[in-house]
Amino acid sequence: MPSFFNTWLPFIYLYGVGGVFFVAGLIITTKSKALDLSKKRHRFWFYVLIGGFFYFMIMHAIWVVAALYW
Repeated sequence: MPSFFNTWLPFIYLYGVGGVFFVAGLIITTKSKALDLSKKRHRFWFYVLIGGFFYFMIMHAIWVVAALYW
């Protein structure tokens, strides 16, 4: 059985550190008005970006669990 450090620590690092950069990028785009959340279409794409991040994080977690326990 692989250890926590070989399986979940890279996952936490990927989505933790990557998530910080992702959120920083979203903040930069909203502060620079490249992403204007008062516009309906921009809000849609903002939610698509957030949803995509969590979608890939959840799918990655499912595949890690599947590889470890099935």
